[in-house]
Amino acid sequence: MLTGAHILMTGGAGFIGTALCRRLLPDNRIRVLDNLRRNALAQAGLDGHENLELVVGDVRDMEVVQRATEGVDYVVHMASIAGVDTVMRNPVTTMDVSLRGTMNVLEAARLAGGVKRLIDFSTSEVFGSYAFRVREADVTSLGAVGEARWTYAVSKLATEHLAHNYWKQHQLPTCSIRPFNIYGPGQVGEGAVHAFVVRALAGDPITIHNEGDQIRSWCYIDDIVDGILLCLTKVEAIGEAFNIGNARSTITIYQLARLVKRLAASDSEIRFVDWEFPDVELRIPDVKKAERLLGYRARVDLEDGLARTIEWYRARASE
Repeated sequence: MLTGAHILMTGGAGFIGTALCRRLLPDNRIRVLDNLRRNALAQAGLDGHENLELVVGDVRDMEVVQRATEGVDYVVHMASIAGVDTVMRNPVTTMDVSLRGTMNVLEAARLAGGVKRLIDFSTSEVFGSYAFRVREADVTSLGAVGEARWTYAVSKLATEHLAHNYWKQHQLPTCSIRPFNIYGPGQVGEGAVHAFVVRALAGDPITIHNEGDQIRSWCYIDDIVDGILLCLTKVEAIGEAFNIGNARSTITIYQLARLVKRLAASDSEIRFVDWEFPDVELRIPDVKKAERLLGYRARVDLEDGLARTIEWYRARASE
């Protein structure tokens, strides 16, 4: 566990950043660089914490990034355009934020000197539509040029190369994380669990694409925070990429909707809607590398995590 550190989190006001702040703020100083397009920090009541400094800005602005990087020991780079629908509407912005933003963060950290670890957030989408027990060394498979669905994955794979090459060429101690379907209390924006839980509690119809036979492995928010902390503190993480997920919590989207309904005691109707765009049909991680090098293992199984998530949303709805 980190103590007494000064940490920069880009995109730190988002879902994962807020959970990481909650874990680290009591014993560390955190500087968050975010444009506040989504602000889970404020919802969590952490934006006024005495150990938190909020810098409102854009990672594409090198001057802002350099100022934010001054004097920090660790960098967790999470800033990106998130959500399939948002990416498809904004493919150029998606690539710009990923490519230019990541280059700025890496270069600012190199120039600052003294950065002990820089984590670049990638995505499990680099494995394409069909990813069964995929390992970090497996060949990535991306969609055709012109399919906006894969814009995010293409740009994130490029940032992995950038981060790795900053380690090889400049000895900047980097590593990359590939998260697999993170969910839990405090989630903001798009996401199947978020949408299903909110609709189930309200009694609204739950909509799923096509037959809902897409398969996902779901990872609870506390488990990815554990993975991030291991990447920050274990020397074995340097120069590597890691899958962070929970293969035990694998389920179809239709089964997920039914499970949320049951746990929420909801009578919401499940509706099937046509989805003509490319999709991820199968996504299950192999996390043995993270287990071997970092000692990582997800602890929260799906039903337990969903129950916690539902209770969090239910408590908020009654406030």
